[in-house]
Amino acid sequence: MSEKIIREVYEVLESRRDNPIDSYTSKIMQDSDKKAEDKILEKIAEEAGEVLIASKNDENLVYESVDLIFHTLLLLVYKGIPLDDIYDEFERRRK
Repeated sequence: MSEKIIREVYEVLESRRDNPIDSYTSKIMQDSDKKAEDKILEKIAEEAGEVLIASKNDENLVYESVDLIFHTLLLLVYKGIPLDDIYDEFERRRK
């Protein structure tokens, strides 16, 4: 499925930011600027810890890693960073 699923998730997050609905991602991005960013950052810290534990315990690493990636994408969408900027940075680092 390659990058297609990442792009689809990113576009859904952008849509939920720009056209809020009754969803977790819409609600978290609609809080006041400081509160929304803090909530997202707290989730990233929590998910990073869960990735560490999952790796050490050799269980649920993929599941926990996807949670971390999802919340990182949520932060990037919230901050208005285009997905192509992320792909461009990966490309730059590959050289």
